[in-house]
Amino acid sequence: LGVLMGIVALAMPWVLLRLDRDLGTAKKTNASSWREVFVLDNYNLNILSFARLFLFASRDFWFEVPLPYYLRSPSCQGLGVDSCVFDSDCTRGAVCGLDDGICQNLSPGGGCGGLGLDRVVVGAFLGGYIILYGQIQSWTPQLITGPLDQTPPNKYTEVLWGVINSIPTLLIYIVISASPYFDTQNPNQPVMTLWLVIILITFAIIFAINSSIHSYLVVNYAESDKIAASVGFYYMSNACGRLLGTIGSGFLFTYVGEDYGGVVGQDGTKGLAACFLAGTVSSLLAALITVKINDNERGLNCGSCFTLVAAQGGDGDDDDDDDDD
Repeated sequence: LGVLMGIVALAMPWVLLRLDRDLGTAKKTNASSWREVFVLDNYNLNILSFARLFLFASRDFWFEVPLPYYLRSPSCQGLGVDSCVFDSDCTRGAVCGLDDGICQNLSPGGGCGGLGLDRVVVGAFLGGYIILYGQIQSWTPQLITGPLDQTPPNKYTEVLWGVINSIPTLLIYIVISASPYFDTQNPNQPVMTLWLVIILITFAIIFAINSSIHSYLVVNYAESDKIAASVGFYYMSNACGRLLGTIGSGFLFTYVGEDYGGVVGQDGTKGLAACFLAGTVSSLLAALITVKINDNERGLNCGSCFTLVAAQGGDGDDDDDDDDD
């Protein structure tokens, strides 16, 4: 904390001496009431904001709460049954009960059936996702949408990548539900780890592309004299989506799986699968909502050789006329 405060202090002279004093000054009269801030007269921005809610819920339904708990939780195998003297006598992530000498779940509320990883490993796992997500988001125009002739993006670009966003979570839901490798009583943890790493990396890349496209569209659809209010309203929807995903994931992860008892916990594998399914539904809802946006002028290309949606002339002029009004 001290280092961070020192960095901020070093930046202050440049802020005071070099920034334009008119920066951030409104060209028109500022909003004088909440009613002026929440004037919902921008149709495209309203629809995009609603889609953003479900887009971010599609991640937080499984990323914020269930995944860390699952990575930390031990396998259900032997919990509450196997005798022990030391923690090493139990499955990875479990502890030996001091009173009864029986293997127990250190945190029954977090469920069982997971990988039993250390905190540092789980932190590195999730931190790696954040780093990859941030880098891909900044590289999207150069590496993804540009080469695919999808720059500048429009609603069709987001619909396409929104549907693609549902594929990793749907795939891992099917694998967890049907594969014997995720059996809570006889798991194959190396294969489980491999699957989760692949899905996490794949989703981080696709989700970053979606987020980058959204970041362009919100500025594109915002009215020129209401940029701050428009972006603020949009990111309020973003926060609501994260809240929905976080609360919903806690409920699903806790109550979907069978409860094996006090020292064992609930079936975290079934809970995690339900959270991935909820994320898939949220991704598809976000894409479906985005279809309603009035932004059809450019169509959708997939490289210079393929046209997925033909361009429709005239919409852009109409939109410009409406903005002028």
